[in-house]
Amino acid sequence: MTVTHLSAAASPEEVHEILLRDGAVIIDRLSAPEVIDAVRTDMAPHIAATPNGADDFTGRSTKRTGALVARSPSSRQLVQHPLVLDVAGRLLGRAQNFQLHLTQIIAIGPDSPSQSIHRDEWAFDFFEFPADYHVQCNTIWAMTDFNEENGATRLIPGSQDWENDLGHTVDESVPAEMTKGSCLLYTGKVYHGGGANRSDTTRMGLNITYNVAWLRQEENQYLSCPPEVAETLDDDLLKLMGYRIGAYALGYIDDTRDPLEAIRGSAATVGSFDAT
Repeated sequence: MTVTHLSAAASPEEVHEILLRDGAVIIDRLSAPEVIDAVRTDMAPHIAATPNGADDFTGRSTKRTGALVARSPSSRQLVQHPLVLDVAGRLLGRAQNFQLHLTQIIAIGPDSPSQSIHRDEWAFDFFEFPADYHVQCNTIWAMTDFNEENGATRLIPGSQDWENDLGHTVDESVPAEMTKGSCLLYTGKVYHGGGANRSDTTRMGLNITYNVAWLRQEENQYLSCPPEVAETLDDDLLKLMGYRIGAYALGYIDDTRDPLEAIRGSAATVGSFDAT
């Protein structure tokens, strides 16, 4: 049991097929190392200021640093990577559209134990979505090489079809070993967890996830990215962040206006109501 690897030239159809079959797939060297280095440079002061996790699940030797759209201009090309967005659209295609769910650098420090095995879609209050209805498409971009020794993400390929069970263990999983710049795609249903870091270096990955637009985002994109930054972004990125109607009538502002208007010239009137 291993995680399948594809080349950066793989088609969206092939990636999607394996994602449905296994729940996870690795695209080798999907990003140039220079892009990864630029993101790391952008985020270095924010990572340094981030405290370690407060419990075993978040990792007491692990830092989780978010708000990448605002803090790292270099990360935006990864957030909007064409292959990833194409695959996400296919996986989440039963919803009208999808949105950016989370941006977070996960830095697992030395001597960190493995994370408990879980499903990411449990974040939605453990609601049991239908087995064939996907609500999340997730990525982890390797900012350092990932190997079993330094805490590579661990997965149970094929487990996206299993029943909900809190009792799965690390022994059932395999490491998603990959080189810097590679991208692990996985569904919100597949069982996984961060690996134990038994090395003397920090394993760093960029977790960018997407969810169907009728669900709440894990990271509040509107507050994570201040308005003065948001107004400098292109429309496609803003729509991906959630500045659009999520379905027929979800997410509009005041008199059923498109939320993109809040950024494109109508910010002064947003939230004002005629009391009469």
